Amino acid sequence: MMIQCLSSMLRLNREMLANNHLTEDTFLKYAMRMYDNPTCKNVQEFEEDLNRVKYVKRLLNKYKEKGILRGRLLLNHTITLTNVFTPTGAARILFYKLENSLHPSLKSVFIFLESTPEMLPEVNLNQIPHDVKLLKLLGEER
Repeated sequence: MMIQCLSSMLRLNREMLANNHLTEDTFLKYAMRMYDNPTCKNVQEFEEDLNRVKYVKRLLNKYKEKGILRGRLLLNHTITLTNVFTPTGAARILFYKLENSLHPSLKSVFIFLESTPEMLPEVNLNQIPHDVKLLKLLGEER
């Protein structure tokens, strides 16, 4: 029964989701549509993966406000998101959910991971500067 409910929610036009800005109404549908985790057994696992967005946000806020970087943890959460939502899907979700003030740091994480999408409907990546200091710190943690 739950699978039928999820499958009916996912019957969305892929073009509509790919080209339109995310909104509160379309966010969860988009996340569910982009979610590709063959080992996922239930909705709770999906929610746990989606909660990684909050963890990335906390880690970037801590870096921005206090200068404390937990780089490996930040990279691990971001890599997991790109693995289960695709790099473009994860980028759209993160840029939508995180405040504009965190966008330069977020862009730098994607640059470091070499998975920066070419275009996102939510933001113009070319107009967002990258955080040189963060890129350097991430490189030092290798």
